[in-house]
Amino acid sequence: MYIHQLDPSAGLVAGVDEAGRGPLAGPVIAAAVILDPDNPVMGLQDSKQLSPARRESLYAEITVQALAWATGRSEVAEIDAINILQATLLAMRRAVEKLVPAADYVLVDGNRCPQLTCPAEAIIKGDSRIPAISAASILAKVTRDRLMVQFNDEYPGYAFDRHKGYGTPQHRTALAKHGPCRLHRMSYAPLKILIEMKE
Repeated sequence: MYIHQLDPSAGLVAGVDEAGRGPLAGPVIAAAVILDPDNPVMGLQDSKQLSPARRESLYAEITVQALAWATGRSEVAEIDAINILQATLLAMRRAVEKLVPAADYVLVDGNRCPQLTCPAEAIIKGDSRIPAISAASILAKVTRDRLMVQFNDEYPGYAFDRHKGYGTPQHRTALAKHGPCRLHRMSYAPLKILIEMKE
């Protein structure tokens, strides 16, 4: 049981999730969403279970119908400097801090919460169990995917529009051919190995 189920006086409850912890390239994106109980979004679920077209459709609904929503990000330099976990928590905090109106309580997907000025609770598999977290997972995923498509125009040799920075065979082949670009997370093991092989 969660506080928002036990106590309706919890106030405005935001769901928070991220996209992009695993890729070899690009920022990590977090989203925070406060849903409107009087204007629900139907069909919310974990973004990974949805087709790209369905995610885009729900993104449009969420951004219109939610009481508040915001995204935050941590850049590649931050990921390399403080590690992906801390960078993810930082992106989450940035998203929550941008909410207007502000959240009274925050539900975070996973097992760790960012440092916030309001109470927060981590929920394992929350993106498939809590609608507000599902909504946040969709916003984070769509936002990041769109960003990686834009980066593909700047760095066309890596096919970022296809794999979104994940370590697919296509991506690894491009890395071997072109080497890393400024979007690559040099603290990640595959990038470290690549650099060591070239030295």
